[in-house]
Amino acid sequence: MKIDIKLHKDDLPDQLVLSDNIAVDCEFMGLNVERDKLCLVQISTGNKDAHIVKLNRDTYNAPNLKKILEDKKINKIFHYARADLLFIKKYLKVNVQNINCTKLMSKLARSYSDKHGLKDLIKEFTGEDISKNLQSSDFGGELSEKQLQYCAKDVIYLHKIYKSLKDILVREKRDILYDEAINFIHSRVNLDLASFTSDIWSH
Repeated sequence: MKIDIKLHKDDLPDQLVLSDNIAVDCEFMGLNVERDKLCLVQISTGNKDAHIVKLNRDTYNAPNLKKILEDKKINKIFHYARADLLFIKKYLKVNVQNINCTKLMSKLARSYSDKHGLKDLIKEFTGEDISKNLQSSDFGGELSEKQLQYCAKDVIYLHKIYKSLKDILVREKRDILYDEAINFIHSRVNLDLASFTSDIWSH
């Protein structure tokens, strides 16, 4: 599959027009939000395109990107939104609005499986077998073509996965349960920021 990849420095361009239904993913220097900075935000409209924003990690001044993330009219599809929203809130200082999460959807819809990673969902719903070998690579420096391809593949399939999972949730009458769960996402992120990373509901 040929992907239209555009790399943007610091922010999305002023003239860029996106749809009201986008897929979003982030890359970090690691998984410790207090130590490891947010490096990239990639966006796809679902048309085999990927806009990759290489953020200025000194200022995180990205008004166009922030405006889109805060726009309540734009549906934003993440995979494991909890982690991405945590880093976005910490470094971009915004609360993303109108969120969906394919990992959460998968856990509620695909009770026939214990595999809910993006690679597994792409394989099941698109037939593509992607490599995640570059998941743990340095996204803070100059980006290789392989890294750009990896980042793009993290978003270009999410629209199809989202639709497939939504159909299952509706069919199995678990869609309301999902809506209730995703409505908790900002509270979950705030708990993570306050270092309550474990399940507070457990005994």
